[in-house]
Amino acid sequence: MPRRGLLVEEMALVLSTLSHIIDRKASNRVVTRLRALLRSNEFYLIPLALVIGVSTGAIVTVMSLIAQFAHVIIYGIPIDVRLSANAWVNPVVALIAPACGGLFLGLMEWLRRRWKIAAAVDPVEANALRGGRLSMRDSIVVSSQTLVSNGSGASVGLEAGYTQIGAGVASLLGQYLTLRRNDLRLIVGCGAAAAIAAAFGAPITGAFYACELIVGVYSVGSAAPILAASLAGALTSQYLTGAPYSLEIQKVGAVGFEQYIALFVLALLVAFIGIVVMRASPAVERLFVRIPVWLRPVIGGVCVGAMAIVTPQVLAAGHGAMLLDLHREMAVGMIATIIVLKLAACLISLASGFRGGLFFASLFIGSLLGKLFAGLLAMAGLSLALDPLVAMLTGMATLGVAIVGGPLTMSFLVLEMTRSVDVTAVVLGACIVTSVCVRVLFGHSFSTWRLHLRGETIRSANDVGWLRNLTVERLMRSDVAKVPTTTSIAACRREFALGTRQAVVVVNNSDDYCGLVSLPDLFSGELDSIADEIQVVELAKYFEVALLPEMNVKTAMKIFDDSGAEELAVLESENSRKVIGFLTESFARRRYVEEIDQATRGVLGALS
Repeated sequence: MPRRGLLVEEMALVLSTLSHIIDRKASNRVVTRLRALLRSNEFYLIPLALVIGVSTGAIVTVMSLIAQFAHVIIYGIPIDVRLSANAWVNPVVALIAPACGGLFLGLMEWLRRRWKIAAAVDPVEANALRGGRLSMRDSIVVSSQTLVSNGSGASVGLEAGYTQIGAGVASLLGQYLTLRRNDLRLIVGCGAAAAIAAAFGAPITGAFYACELIVGVYSVGSAAPILAASLAGALTSQYLTGAPYSLEIQKVGAVGFEQYIALFVLALLVAFIGIVVMRASPAVERLFVRIPVWLRPVIGGVCVGAMAIVTPQVLAAGHGAMLLDLHREMAVGMIATIIVLKLAACLISLASGFRGGLFFASLFIGSLLGKLFAGLLAMAGLSLALDPLVAMLTGMATLGVAIVGGPLTMSFLVLEMTRSVDVTAVVLGACIVTSVCVRVLFGHSFSTWRLHLRGETIRSANDVGWLRNLTVERLMRSDVAKVPTTTSIAACRREFALGTRQAVVVVNNSDDYCGLVSLPDLFSGELDSIADEIQVVELAKYFEVALLPEMNVKTAMKIFDDSGAEELAVLESENSRKVIGFLTESFARRRYVEEIDQATRGVLGALS
């Protein structure tokens, strides 16, 4: 019996192992078939986008609840009151809470630098340079840091954490399913769209946010998946607890034609203010350079806490404060004070090392700018009757465009807030004015400006990563035909027949590059009589012109154009004259056109 029992156990173990192998193979077959479906037709991206939208909406809801509970526990506010809408906060708590949160973030940053961990990549950079590839670990870390920053009271919003985790989840699924580059970028946009839609309860806003700021283009092929994810995110958030940043205005007055000019003037003023804010960002960061990295957020937190003693409206994103200020009467001096303090709190929070976004903060400050503008016009005694609420909505949207970008995103946010086409029309016009002004005078949104300060040259989420990846090293051929400088023309002719290649490389005794000789020049009839007497080096061209492996194809083509060469040698490095390969102009141009064609088909939605 014992032996029989042992045999039964062994058989059971074998069967269990076989079952596990069969299940795993079946699972692999399912995943393989799913990958094939997603590659075969863009229609199958829609169910994937719905899954991403639902999961992102749930995550946004959880993050919002955690932040609100943190505010309740730390600041002792009622559960149904936003931190920035509170009339008063304990001065001691206001000083200590952001400083403690800053200490935690400062230590995290100190450890990251000590362990030489690369900085996290945001969705804009991922889509522009990395083909939509995001690290899920980094996304979780960034979202957690955003929660700590907002939860402790720093003057930043959660929307950066929302979009980071939404895009991270989407990228993780896309990489697991081995989606193509264009599809992966699209799915990352779906994650960001769902995050914004869930946060504001505005699916159209979320969809245009993804198109304008994350994917970088509007296209037929991307519309359905992005809108599906956006709707799923908004509905999920609404079903669970309601959108955390929901803004609804029940009644807005009609906008007369005479108000358009005043609101367009407001748009221009807001554009200049937005540029000043973005220009001020690196200046404020320089104030913290000499301070130890772990101490910077602590000092920044104390500064924000000191301003919160004056007005709690500087704390967190400002959602509660904006709802509070929309319909109440406020003195011009009070509005100006809140604007200055909130701007200072936002810049200090980000410069000192807190994590978060300026999306909602820009909406809040912009609304106050609109209210201040309307108040100043009224004080000036002008006959123009400008509705303060319309001015607030215009200021909100235009500062959002100046700092975040996306004129259609902000315009549709106003439409979903007010349900008023009249107000949306004037806001759209004002957003276009601001967008053009900022693009001409500055050329960046806040996110691309911060990337610019780090040395990147991108100005949007348009995919330029393929251009950087298409380097000379990838394009060149390594079967280089070399001849010594002392070789005669006749000897070189005997070694290389006409038509076998375009050119040969001339090298000296140290194998250093001394120029190129084209075979048509080498076989010129004028040289027949002196071919045994002339050395090949006397025909060499392009001694000072060569390519380097790290150059991208666009740089290589400019060198071809400037030199007029049809073929160029590739040198080992700037400090070395060793030849490691060669590249022809025709091949470089063909590959460049192929990549542009593929990128264009992605823009037009013809993803095949």
